[in-house]
Amino acid sequence: MAGRSSPRSVEFAPAAEAEYLEALRYYEREGRIGASFEAAVRRGVAMMLRHPEASPVVTSEGGRRRVLGRFPFSLYYTVEGDVVRIHAVAHQKRRPFYWADRA
Repeated sequence: MAGRSSPRSVEFAPAAEAEYLEALRYYEREGRIGASFEAAVRRGVAMMLRHPEASPVVTSEGGRRRVLGRFPFSLYYTVEGDVVRIHAVAHQKRRPFYWADRA
């Protein structure tokens, strides 16, 4: 795709950042695998920056979902110009689509 540039930065919505920190604290406390969770999120973000349109569209507004392999969480995001905005760091089995009005 000539002329199409990849996003250059990522921004977490305040609610998404809070969800991320809550999950990180949980994994640090319960399984002592917080560093692994953090690495999975970083890998997911890196993939979104390299290939922002590779994840499936899951909302009518163009929101996308990036699944974190080892952990039951997904990153829900939109691509807005040169920014990837993460709207939710959502557990895959709890309250489906609770975050949909954020995107």
